[in-house]
Amino acid sequence: METNREIKSSVFADLFGDDELVGKKNFLSLYNAIHGTNLKYEETPIERKTIPQSLVNTFNNDVSMEINGKLIVFIEHQSTINKNMPLRFLEYFVHILYGIVPARARYRKKLYKIPTPEFYVFYNGETKLARESELRLSDAFIVQQDLPLCELKAKVINIGGHEGLKLPIVKSCVMLKQYCEFMEILHMKEALLPSECTDEDKLNALEAAIRECIKKKILSDYLTRKATEVINMFLDGYDYKLDLEVQREEAREEGLKQATIQNARSLYANGVSKDIISKSLNLPITELEEILKEVS
Repeated sequence: METNREIKSSVFADLFGDDELVGKKNFLSLYNAIHGTNLKYEETPIERKTIPQSLVNTFNNDVSMEINGKLIVFIEHQSTINKNMPLRFLEYFVHILYGIVPARARYRKKLYKIPTPEFYVFYNGETKLARESELRLSDAFIVQQDLPLCELKAKVINIGGHEGLKLPIVKSCVMLKQYCEFMEILHMKEALLPSECTDEDKLNALEAAIRECIKKKILSDYLTRKATEVINMFLDGYDYKLDLEVQREEAREEGLKQATIQNARSLYANGVSKDIISKSLNLPITELEEILKEVS
């Protein structure tokens, strides 16, 4: 069976953002669970923020909402952790700022106020991960700094598995809890499929999960109203070949990286100077020193 690693994102984004009836309401419930607040939907201005398509075509994150004109909350849902999420969040935020900050305001002497950003990743995958962790933009910097002058932190919340249902944030948000229950039921149905299953087998498993959830009143209103759209999100929203190509490319890059590290250490151990190693392996001297530092 072809494992669909990102199918959850589209349903999550719709349920907590794009759905025309309950998206914003569900988002505010999730926001309240994150912050321990009790903002009322009728009293809280909420606006879906998307990147102006004149800047970048079809380039948006799962959920980004502006609250009271003061705060923009960015949320991504992933079934595999992407360590480049801080970089992606930075891109999202900058592109959205282009759409809300007047061009001339950037050149004024007076400070121009912008909405405060917050960044969250909701993880619901099979790999074991701490219930709460953090991704930092500075981890990607070639030259590490004790106090990075530029930083972006993304909070990662692991809602996966049965234990995820016990998290305070999940128990505090009814829709998030039901979403997790829906995904758990779907995973159970998928686990029963043969390794060489057909598209029809996948469809039957998905339809069975939807029927069971409606019967158990799990996302029942949403699934009853949007069953067809949900099925399309799951079956059409994933490019398996592209996923496989990316995984293979990452494996090749990791193999080359490990080979370079081993060669650098071997050459240095045999008395070759850092300058020669740097030039022969096309390694920046700072990166080489970090490699050699790990050995010592």
